Amino acid sequence: MVVSTPAFARNTLDVLTWCDHEDPALLGPFEKANDVKVNFKDIDSTAAALAVLGQSKPGDWDVLVADETDTGRLAGLGLLAPLDAKDFPFGDIPAAIASPKLTSVNGVLYSVPEKFGYNTIAYNKTTFDAAAAADINSPWDPKYKGRVAVYDYYVPEIEYTAIALGMNPEKLTDADLPAIKAKLIALKQNAAMVGDVTTVQQALATGAVDVLFGGGEWVTAGLAHDNPNLNYTIPKQGGVRWQQGLSVFATSQKKDLATKFIQYILSPEGQGKLATSSCYWGMPANSKAVLTDDQKTILRWSDQPTYIKTTFPYLQMTPDFDKKLQAMWAEVLQSK
Repeated sequence: MVVSTPAFARNTLDVLTWCDHEDPALLGPFEKANDVKVNFKDIDSTAAALAVLGQSKPGDWDVLVADETDTGRLAGLGLLAPLDAKDFPFGDIPAAIASPKLTSVNGVLYSVPEKFGYNTIAYNKTTFDAAAAADINSPWDPKYKGRVAVYDYYVPEIEYTAIALGMNPEKLTDADLPAIKAKLIALKQNAAMVGDVTTVQQALATGAVDVLFGGGEWVTAGLAHDNPNLNYTIPKQGGVRWQQGLSVFATSQKKDLATKFIQYILSPEGQGKLATSSCYWGMPANSKAVLTDDQKTILRWSDQPTYIKTTFPYLQMTPDFDKKLQAMWAEVLQSK
């Protein structure tokens, strides 16, 4: 567990989080205002969070940062505490981002949206044609063989491939999987690598590859000043939208403090710091986030209504279908 400052604080709050919540610049104001020390453990997926929980005692953790596609599954496992929508600025969150499909189960709120962005095509403008980037199928083109990187996360990559096949990615069934698998294997054969966030971002930034399948603002925005040639686009066929949210663990003994933490992250000031985290940038859920004009330009603030309309949220899956997708992705990665 990584422990942030201040060490003198009387209270503690234990958070399972992705790297963008670990900046002292983000945590410092909350810690100071509440005389609290935020203890956090870095995770990169819901599966990683569940693994940590499996080795923890009830009450060890207070807050969870997770992909909101998993809200229903986590709530179904009894892991999340109900939340009161009145405690959070839902009136300042776009309706599609605040959708109960992603935040609630049977009318009960379990997750509050805080940050979102896109899995689409990220590319180097000097080596990859913008017209090609506008076509979702371009990474399969043989002329780009060895110049493509693939983000190693099965949910958006499977869904994005489904869009490339003309399928509705929100209504996938078992019958769709063979065609998706075959197309993903073809993509892997055209790619130079499949890697995690850091690996694929570095590959694009250094010129090791020209295009990243599944990339987006989370890859390019934070590097905009140092590498203005990096770009991302949503192809004419559409793209995939990731969305993360904050939840309180049902076994937390500090639910009031946990709620305060979520309220801080959803505040205009907290949202501005989270959106421009040193780990990765993304769109803040709160439309009143405190950002400079330059930061808004980099995040394409004015384009968001169009981007939201032309992208699909992550799949809402049953545990059984999720296992099938994970198994299929493993087969793709093992293919030659």
